[in-house]
Amino acid sequence: MTDGTDGTDGTVGEGIRKAVLADVDAVRAVTDAAFRPYIERIGVVPRPMEADHAANVAAGRVFVTGDPVTGLVVVEAHDDHLYLDVIAVHPDAHGRGVGRRLLDFVDTHARALGLPEIRLCTNAMMWENRKMYPKFGYEVVERRVEGPYDRIHYRKRLG
Repeated sequence: MTDGTDGTDGTVGEGIRKAVLADVDAVRAVTDAAFRPYIERIGVVPRPMEADHAANVAAGRVFVTGDPVTGLVVVEAHDDHLYLDVIAVHPDAHGRGVGRRLLDFVDTHARALGLPEIRLCTNAMMWENRKMYPKFGYEVVERRVEGPYDRIHYRKRLG
């Protein structure tokens, strides 16, 4: 099984690369900037803002784009799917196709790992995401409350 990278430098195409420890502060900054606007709307701090970014980077779960970093994904491979834990784009980079490139990368990465499906969830109050994911082939699987979070779970089957 490959890790989805093209070369020894960690690049994966379209300017997306595996994050390194030197990226941790940028990962934290982009994540915080992307999710901060949702705090008031959902009434709690979004879980990605509380993540252990250094541990995720060290585990090879974080891929970033931009110099400086403008977007990122956090993914976790399972036996039967790739879990898209976080996608974050800095607000200053909205409208530039960063999110689209990251979602395309997730598809490519899952295929490179030989996984037939991608799964993710979003907060029900993040209606922008609920409109976006179906446009990229994701279908709703279920809605469930997990602690203080009302989450919509999605999956995308890869052909």
